[in-house]
Amino acid sequence: MPDFTLTTAPDGVATITWDVAGKSMNVLSLAGIAELDGLIDHALSDPAIRGIILTSAKPDFAGGMDLRVIAQMQAGGAQAVFDGVMSMHALLRKIERAGMDPKTLRGGKPIVAALPGTALGIGLELPLACHRIIAADTPRAKIGLPEIKVGIFPGAGGTTRLTRKLGAMAAAPFLLEGKLSDPNSARSGGLVDEVVPPETLLARARDWVLAASDADLVKPWDAKGYKMPGGTPYHPAGFMTFVGASAMVTGQTMGVYPAARAMLSAVYEGALVPFDTALKIEARWFTQILMDPTSSAMIRTLFINKEALEKGANRPALPDSPVRHLGVIGAGMMGAGIAHVAALAGITVTLVDATQEAAEKGRAHSETLLEKSVRRRKMTPGKMAETLARITPTTDYTALGTCDLIVEAVFEDPAVKAEVTRRAEAASGAIFATNTSTLPITALARASLRPDRFLGIHFFSPVDKMALVEIIRGKDTAAEAVAKALDFVRQLRKTPIVVNDARFFYANRCIIPYLNEGMRLVAEGVTPALIENAARMLGMPLGPLQLIDETSLDLGVRIARATRAAMGDAYPDGDVDAVLFRMADLGRMGKKAKAGFYAYDDTGKRLGLWSGLGTEFPLANPQPDLATVQKRLLYVQVLEAIRALEQGVLTDIREGDVGAILGWGFAPWSGGPFSWADRIGAGAVAETAQALADAHGPRFAPPDLLVDMAAKGETFYRRFAKAA
Repeated sequence: MPDFTLTTAPDGVATITWDVAGKSMNVLSLAGIAELDGLIDHALSDPAIRGIILTSAKPDFAGGMDLRVIAQMQAGGAQAVFDGVMSMHALLRKIERAGMDPKTLRGGKPIVAALPGTALGIGLELPLACHRIIAADTPRAKIGLPEIKVGIFPGAGGTTRLTRKLGAMAAAPFLLEGKLSDPNSARSGGLVDEVVPPETLLARARDWVLAASDADLVKPWDAKGYKMPGGTPYHPAGFMTFVGASAMVTGQTMGVYPAARAMLSAVYEGALVPFDTALKIEARWFTQILMDPTSSAMIRTLFINKEALEKGANRPALPDSPVRHLGVIGAGMMGAGIAHVAALAGITVTLVDATQEAAEKGRAHSETLLEKSVRRRKMTPGKMAETLARITPTTDYTALGTCDLIVEAVFEDPAVKAEVTRRAEAASGAIFATNTSTLPITALARASLRPDRFLGIHFFSPVDKMALVEIIRGKDTAAEAVAKALDFVRQLRKTPIVVNDARFFYANRCIIPYLNEGMRLVAEGVTPALIENAARMLGMPLGPLQLIDETSLDLGVRIARATRAAMGDAYPDGDVDAVLFRMADLGRMGKKAKAGFYAYDDTGKRLGLWSGLGTEFPLANPQPDLATVQKRLLYVQVLEAIRALEQGVLTDIREGDVGAILGWGFAPWSGGPFSWADRIGAGAVAETAQALADAHGPRFAPPDLLVDMAAKGETFYRRFAKAA
């Protein structure tokens, strides 16, 4: 079936409808581009057609370009990429000029984009080439250009058109941050021209086509005397805008995200030349970014691999088993968050706690979040009431009797969890999941009468915002339980990874060494500002000391004591505890205590690194160089990820890369630890690891798997290609 179809009404208005078969949302493919090009040619050449409506048969307009197309273009080399991009520019320019006389700018046919819902990436770049954009007033819809988040930038004219439409400063949030807007915010921001009720969308688009004049078809940048809003780079106002933009990009990306710098260059250079030349400049910079390994790694991990995991790449081959009735035990922040996202997904939830007051408080958490959505027009009051009605707070375990999945989210104490497990299993035969970030699942399953139906589901906090969910198989966990958990995560529209049981599982076992290395550096007298800035310059969203503060030191103290008890003489982090326990003794327990490695004001606002650190942990002289600190912070994470794969905790490197970025923010530009190691080369990684081990201890010793790969000249994505 074709992706695009054309129908013509008796009044001469043609409607080109986008509807990709087998997809919940339209994405643009090479075949689709050719189809659209042919239909535009037909509509412009047919004298019976007065104008064109471009719309979608789906609830949304489009989710963007099929990034697999970009991967195919990359495989053809730089010339293939450039030629492909320029063909897109030619199509969109054809839409924009709409058959008008190039000299008089008259005689064209009006083309309007009618957006029923979400329009992202190419789904907005196409409308930007149309003469008017009308969006349906659908609060859930998202409109914007999010390409920067996957390591590229809008390369089908979106960068050039939006800058010339809004000016560099007004366009910056949409281009450099990938800001997404609901339809009304998009109208206020200048992304769309008009917002109408959904039921009148096509009628309004038809009315506009029939009433449009020649003047309505001329884009500002094609009109004589056009001046860019806010000024060009050498205009006094524009000069300050571009200087500020350059500083902002460097400050936010720390130089490790080449797409942002390339996009800014395309905007700067394009602003100095005619529009069609600017499109060619955009295409050249876009080609450079697509050929950069950073772009390839980010696209592979954050789109292709992520999408594969969300579609069940590692799901056991069993019939679909969606959750209809969820039981949540423990109505604290985590349990309340799980109940909230489940109710949003349409699942009936029974929320159990020891007291009715605590259970009601958990439901109130969801009410607060829903009220915020209503205030922001992301949800109607009716939808809020419907969602909230799905959550029933209670103290009665027998209410769990009809549940098909139960998630326990009580305090991280094995004895407490064991008691809850026994009570829940006495009331229900549902598959049982424990939400834990540290406790081994197989050990917790000993309290279960049905260990084959027992597993771990590790949600990250805050549940409503974090995209990753870690599903942990215990020694006896059956495929049925894993399939149920994966179906549940799919219902929540989150990204799952499935790992085998081990202390700290995958995400925490890799982030804890990062936090510990930060504290080791403090103990060694390394300037705290050097530690934090070294991490940020690697692309980590938070330095290790700030991340410790955010998670609170009391959690670190509990984990340290539990790990020491479990590992005995093999416990490797005694020097870390010297810092951790000293900070705890000082009462500097992190952000929630308004005192930690950072200082805070009375409202909890972070003021900067605590000045007393230098007194408690005297500074060394001389200080290590930046590269050494960065290597230590990066390698402790990468090597731990490789050990997780070597030991069978990870079974799929796609999960390792996706989980690293979504779970703890591992340098997204890298594509994840395995993508990064492939980029550097196993031999170089092993050699540097050994040098770090010689200088700083056995935690940096290269794993046998890495050494073997180095000797054979292998990469992770080749050696484990069957899983990837």
